Amino acid sequence: MTALALAALLAGCAVGPDYVRPAMELPQAYKEDGPWKVAAPGQIDSNQRWWEAYRDPFLNDLIDQANAANQNIRQAEAQYRQAQATAQIARASLWPTIGAAGAASRAQTNTNGTQRLADNYSVGLNAAWEADIWGRIRRGAEAGDAGAQASAASLAAARLSIQATLAQDYLQLRVADLQKDLYRRTVEAYTRSFQLTSYQYEAGTALRSDVAQAETQLRSAQAQLIDLDATRNQLEHAIAILVGRAPAAFTLQALPAATADTGGMALDGNALRLQASLPQIPTGLPSDLLERRPDIANAERLAAAANANIGVARAAYFPTLTLSASGGYNSVAFSQLFDTPSRVWSLGAALAATIFDGGARSARNDQAVAAYDAAVAQYKQTVLGGLQEVEDNLSTLRVLDQESAVQAQAVQAAQLSERLALSQYQAGTATYLSVATAQATALTNQRNAVTLLGRQLVASVALIKATGGGWHAGQAEPLASQPAAR
Repeated sequence: MTALALAALLAGCAVGPDYVRPAMELPQAYKEDGPWKVAAPGQIDSNQRWWEAYRDPFLNDLIDQANAANQNIRQAEAQYRQAQATAQIARASLWPTIGAAGAASRAQTNTNGTQRLADNYSVGLNAAWEADIWGRIRRGAEAGDAGAQASAASLAAARLSIQATLAQDYLQLRVADLQKDLYRRTVEAYTRSFQLTSYQYEAGTALRSDVAQAETQLRSAQAQLIDLDATRNQLEHAIAILVGRAPAAFTLQALPAATADTGGMALDGNALRLQASLPQIPTGLPSDLLERRPDIANAERLAAAANANIGVARAAYFPTLTLSASGGYNSVAFSQLFDTPSRVWSLGAALAATIFDGGARSARNDQAVAAYDAAVAQYKQTVLGGLQEVEDNLSTLRVLDQESAVQAQAVQAAQLSERLALSQYQAGTATYLSVATAQATALTNQRNAVTLLGRQLVASVALIKATGGGWHAGQAEPLASQPAAR
């Protein structure tokens, strides 16, 4: 009974503060409101891959490739395994260390002038265990486990960052395809206008300035079409790196004309249709970010590790008790090594304490407390940053949703104005300047509509990333939560 009571006392004694998650005052809801907040949560869930909400098979395939081959993800995975091993090393100190030894020697001795040549043989086991009276080892194991959990969250953050960046690059590339298609059709229309003015000039019914104006518009549109290749090529190269391939070995084909997928997104008059569709994104509550954002979980686990290190530092003020035992056989004749008279054993206990260290222990304690305070501040700043990212993207989506509706009306009005101006010019009741102005206005509004579509898609990905992409902190449990030895 006495031994059990002593064991219970030792197990419950651990210097240093017990960890409590740093408190933060979080709002009850986000400032921004919108229809995407009440969407079905099944679209973005830890059991479903969030990018599938865009319903684009090309995007799904690319992210699968990135998950398997991206070098930054592989680096984060290796660092996570390293953190797991570090935590296991810390937990191993809770158990006794047992070793085995065997020796054989031949030596000549001189005793009172008498020389003697003799052999000696020994074999045995030895064990040592530090009684963790003050919890130094347990606090170290606690810090190691928290560090492994933080590394797991870092891995999730790295994976989510790569996935989101890839999704944004891919969607922007598809928007560039839409822009190229817009300019391709614009070049065809401007070519017809240039031919019309040329015929009318040759017939004497148009001015030379009309021909020059039509050619200027045509060449300008051709130049802008060529310029879009640079943007698309850079995005394609970035995607290649994200999926772990060299740019020279990767090609992403442009969208085919008149895509049959009616579930995608298209602008009025566009010959191309995006495979991707803009999903509704449930954001949950601000408090959900504490569990669903891997960077916040990482910062919180680092604070827990820093708190445990305070206990490690304070345990240095107390003595350490080490228990040791050994047993085996020792004999001058190998044939008699395992006989009963050759048995040897020993039991021991050592108590050691530091009396004076010039203030080193106090400095280490202050260092651990300061590190914890810094970790708490970093955790709170990460939470605030996460709230800002969600609010920013909610606001962006709300504004872009309203803007795109108005922009669609502007596109329709500009296209009508272009058709009327061209008809009036052909009828001889308007100058070509009116046609050129209407065409430029129509192109600008269509280009703005495509740009708005790209911004909506990019902001939607950013919002999914800001809300954690369906990840949950419970997925960061390392080492199967092994029980600590007492």
